Amino acid sequence: MAMKLVKKTPEYSIFQRGDERYAVQDAKRKAVNGDEKVSILAAEGLVKAPAPKPAPVEEAPAEEPAAEAAEEAAAEADAGSEPEA
Repeated sequence: MAMKLVKKTPEYSIFQRGDERYAVQDAKRKAVNGDEKVSILAAEGLVKAPAPKPAPVEEAPAEEPAAEAAEEAAAEADAGSEPEA
């Protein structure tokens, strides 16, 4: 299972492994991984970077009728307890 050299630049070398995946090495022959590897392979047109999933939209929880009634009662109590001038 030898790796085939696909492309060599002064900054990195791209190899195709026996299982059809790619390996990237920098100029010092160290493996490049993660986002940097994906960006190199995408720039060369060898892979397509997956589109990020949209963040799930969280709906505001519906207010309970009891909570609304309690807020209204508290507002009325505050209004009625104010001293008259």
